[in-house]
Amino acid sequence: MRILYLDLNNSGISGDMFLASLLGLVTNPNDILQELTELRNYLPGVYKLNIKLMKIPRSGLQTNQLDIEIKETKDHRSAQTLQKSLETYLDEKKFSDSAKDYAVKVLNSLIQAEAEVHGELAENIHLHELSSIDTLIDIIGVTSVLDKINGFDDKICIYCSKIPLGGGKVKTAHGILPVPAPATLKILEQTNLLTYGGPIESELVTPTGAALLSNLNPKIIQFPPEMEIKKVFYSTGQKSFKDFQNVLRLFYGNSFDTDSTGSLHPLQKYVENISILETDVDDVSGEILGNFINKLEKEETLDIQIIPSLTKKNRPSHIIKILCSPENRFKLSEKIIHELGTLGVRYYTMNRVCVERTQEKRNVEINGKNYEVNFKVSFIKSLNDKDIVNIKPEYEDLKRISEDSGIPVRKIQIMLQGYINRSFKIT
Repeated sequence: MRILYLDLNNSGISGDMFLASLLGLVTNPNDILQELTELRNYLPGVYKLNIKLMKIPRSGLQTNQLDIEIKETKDHRSAQTLQKSLETYLDEKKFSDSAKDYAVKVLNSLIQAEAEVHGELAENIHLHELSSIDTLIDIIGVTSVLDKINGFDDKICIYCSKIPLGGGKVKTAHGILPVPAPATLKILEQTNLLTYGGPIESELVTPTGAALLSNLNPKIIQFPPEMEIKKVFYSTGQKSFKDFQNVLRLFYGNSFDTDSTGSLHPLQKYVENISILETDVDDVSGEILGNFINKLEKEETLDIQIIPSLTKKNRPSHIIKILCSPENRFKLSEKIIHELGTLGVRYYTMNRVCVERTQEKRNVEINGKNYEVNFKVSFIKSLNDKDIVNIKPEYEDLKRISEDSGIPVRKIQIMLQGYINRSFKIT
């Protein structure tokens, strides 16, 4: 599995910055830039377009930066004009179907965001800053590089860090607006990207940057994942700041999750991030612990464990361990602190393999009476095969049947095992 990780902690993201970093992944970046200059023939009102990839020192690093020279006679265009120009260019050039689909989705995200912000229909919207040819340069440039490195197949996994949005105000055709711009926020509303304000007063995420990133559906992880790093590239935008690097880092490499033939392992697609919260308590009664478990069962936890232990003073204590999604770790940490009175909570994030599961509802006859039972079926998909891992009836259903029939839960489990063997296809 190939890995692409975008470290945006010290940059945010804009279209030209993203493209500048990606160009490091291809052997002849100038070939892509030369093709992009042909866009002047596809968008009305453009009479000059030159694009260069520059090497700029920034914070002691050599970074990629795009130098784009544009002369155009229009300061706004309709959404249909941009869409037609993009689609015509994509059709006439040799892009894969997946690449075409991505580019169209990115532009449509921008158009729809502007339409919703201004309360108009997308087909009626007229774009100002976003209608410039540099929007198409960013979209098609990023699409072109990703297409050349097979970035749209299922053998690459894209990750990114959380993203600083900046702050302050930005000057637009609609006047002075707060940062992030309304269109940027509208795009971010529809994503799982993790963002935070600051750390400086400037626009760090542009609408085009947000649209390009969000349509790749990256997995969010604060630090680079476990990987064999092959290449690292740095890029910067047009702005420089005194107390902020404005340098995007792009990591490219391979994971270790392949078999001896180099092919993907079936479990690799089930890798996900999970946070583990831990704390130790030695002055909490059993009643408080029981109440704590009941309360957290109603929260967004994946699992809770309470493990008996001894402290360094040989006092009986308990280790509280909670599994949750990374985005819920602080909410649950606060709950732990208030409910248990602990002074601190440890947490760390790691990968886990979690296979697929479905719920199947079946009618089962027990002692001449029909009961509805929910079965949890876990399985692994590999190519066209489906390997069943386990089939388990829900305990609450077993308990309900036991109360109605008078049969012990253990015996009902034995009865249902026969039904499972007859009714489910297990390979």
